[in-house]
This record gives sequence, structure tokens and C-alpha cells, in this order.
Amino acid sequence: MVKSLRITQPDDWHLHLRDGNKLARTVADSARQFKRALIMPNLLPPITSITQAEAYRKRILAAAPLHSNFNPLMTLYLTDDMPITTIDQAAEHPHIIAAKLYPAHTTTNTTGGVTKIQKIYALLEAMQYHGFVLCIHGEVPYGDIFDREKRFIDTVLIPLCTDFPQLKIVLEHITTKEAVDFVRDSTHPIGATITPQHLLYNRSELLAGGIKPHLYCLPILKRESHRQALLQAAISGNKKFFLGTDSAPHSINDKHNACGCAGVYSAHSAIELYAKAFMTMQALDKLEAFASFHGADFYGLPRNQCQIKLTEKTWQVPQSLAFGTTTVIPLAAGERLSWQLQQR
Repeated sequence: MVKSLRITQPDDWHLHLRDGNKLARTVADSARQFKRALIMPNLLPPITSITQAEAYRKRILAAAPLHSNFNPLMTLYLTDDMPITTIDQAAEHPHIIAAKLYPAHTTTNTTGGVTKIQKIYALLEAMQYHGFVLCIHGEVPYGDIFDREKRFIDTVLIPLCTDFPQLKIVLEHITTKEAVDFVRDSTHPIGATITPQHLLYNRSELLAGGIKPHLYCLPILKRESHRQALLQAAISGNKKFFLGTDSAPHSINDKHNACGCAGVYSAHSAIELYAKAFMTMQALDKLEAFASFHGADFYGLPRNQCQIKLTEKTWQVPQSLAFGTTTVIPLAAGERLSWQLQQR
């Protein structure tokens, strides 16, 4: 008998779609499985204004399949000199629901990011007043690359939570036991997203036997003990932890060079990859809450009403995918997965 799993249609609370002719790939892949997605603003130039966010959302919707019910929700890219009025206006906007803190020089397209957290304290005060969510790339841009998340928590996040006790925060794509412990134990209104790559792979799989450029992302993959802590958090039922793929495609040409860029493309088979991770923990019954309930509840949005169906069926992830005028290598390329999303 073929086994199947029906869950409420999930949302992706951390997604990079890129722009231009690449949207045909990325939007279709995400819309295939997710009802809503929180779209990251680190384009070139970054999305720093209401007008830019509205225009970007229109381009995304224009690229969505005709049968799709995909709803992109937008974020703004915080800068040292952003006017407070931008936050005031965004807080009233129906499709802009968060602002993103990128510490300068921490990841892709962050040269214009925040140089010192105190420079945006007025913006954070306005966000706290409006109940507007702060999403954070939680790394410092210096020191040992494997310690940057922990150092950010110790030197930036803990003081930030003290100074803004009511500010809603999402610590994005957490990768360490320290991050799990902090989010779980904090009395602050804080949540965290967890990616499929950080649930499925560790740093040995990135580095052993030669560097695997398509597993290179930021924050970088960590030790196996950290991966296990993330798995335990994801299946725990704790509402502070929820799905955010951080799917971030780069063309094969940008990956295969002397200074390959950071980012993993998981949107093609994201929910199947999460199902694999939960299956390894014998916790498929916990997938729906993590993927479909916790994020919506944190953002104060209604849970989706429609469902998706996963069938237990072995299939192979493609080795490559069309991506604008070039190609992208998806996460788990060539690997065989045991659960497949059925087309609605």
C-alpha cells in the first residue's frame, strides 16, 4: 500500500527569489508547495523603500503560475540612514510584514547593511511600538567563521533583547546548539527559522573529500552535534521554531569559481527535504506544525486552510535546473528522496 501524508499547506518564512528572468524558476518552484513566503530584500539595489517593495512584489506575482495561490509577503532592508517614517508606513502596509537586519559584510549583497546596531536604535524603537517584526541574519562579520553566530548572540542579540524587551524578533537560519538554547529558553518574543540544509548536512559533508560548493551557505554548516540540536528543536513541537528555507540560488558559474558565493537552492524540493529530515527522526507527525502552523502563529497571520499531499515514493532530485539564461544546482542534486509532493 502506498503511504501518504496530508498536511496544511506550509509557508516559507525565509526565501530569496532573485529578480528578472530568474523569477520564472524560483517563483514556480516555491509556489508549487508554499502558500505564503517571506521574501528577502537583499537585491542589488536592496529593497529599502515601500515603493521598491511594492514593485518587486508585482514582478513576483507576474512570474507566478496562473493556477497558483502564492502570496509573497515582503521585507525591507534596514540601513543606517533609513527614515523612521519608512517603518511607520510599512507597519500599516498589507503586504510588508517585517524588516531585515543584515550586519554589513556578513552575506550576499550586504555591503549596504547595518554597520553598528546602535545606529538603527530609533528604527527598532519604532518597530517595537508598531509590533513590526525584526528578522535577523545573526552573524558578526569577523572572527572564526564557525563561531560567528554564537558571537552575534553574545555581543549583539542579548543586549538587543534587553534594550527592546517587546520587539518581536526572528533569528533566521539558526545553525548552532547555542542558538537553539537561547531561543528556546528566552522569555523575549523571539522565534527562529531552520533550513533543510542545516537539518540534513554537517560541515564534514561540506569539506571532507573536497569542498562541495553547492553546500556552501552562510551561516556555514556546523558540527554534527549542532545538526542534532537543530533536529531536536524542529521536531520538539516548540512554537518558537518554524520553517524557513533560506533558499538562495546562484548560477553554476557563480558557484564554480575561485571565490564561490554562498547560498543553497532548496526551493525545488523543499518540503520533500524537510520530510526526509523529519523521517530520520521518526517524527513525520510533527512536520505539519513546524511547516504550517508555528510561523503563521508567530507573525499573527491565519493558518492556511488548503492542504498538500506527500506520497511515499522514491524519486531522484535533478542534477541541475534551468535558471534564467544559465543553470542552478539544487540542494541534494542526484540524491534519492523517499517522499514526493503530489501536484494539486
